[in-house]
Amino acid sequence: MTFSIRKAIKQDMPRVLELIKELADFEKEPEAVEVTIEELIKGGFEEPVQFVCFVAECNNRIEGIALVYNRFSTWKGVVLHLEDLIVSHNMRGSGLGTALLDEVVRYGQSLGVKRIGWEVLDWNQSAIDFYEKKGADIKRDWHIVHLTKDGMKNYIANI
Repeated sequence: MTFSIRKAIKQDMPRVLELIKELADFEKEPEAVEVTIEELIKGGFEEPVQFVCFVAECNNRIEGIALVYNRFSTWKGVVLHLEDLIVSHNMRGSGLGTALLDEVVRYGQSLGVKRIGWEVLDWNQSAIDFYEKKGADIKRDWHIVHLTKDGMKNYIANI
């Protein structure tokens, strides 16, 4: 199977959003996606650029993405966050995930980051196995914390 990895362009964002929605379906949260194509274009291509997206193409169709952005760690300094690595359902096991992760790691090294981090659901054993096989350290004793838009509103109302 032949495929290529490249940086996304604005015109890719409709397909990127389709893959984001496919991931939300897989993670049993189809209604959770609020981002729009316009927000993806603004975030990825207008100043200040908020993320970089790599796409995997096979037969002139985007079948995978990796979306990353810089963060600052008080312990490490500049680090890279992998928000999502998504491979379309029909292309899983084809090598696209490895190629995308390889590109993310090369990109991180080119930036001189000291760490690349991301999250994985505890029930997604195939993803956990994939990441561990690549040498990733899964931090099972950490909890992810989110304060949603409504949570922020309630928080502010109570201070």
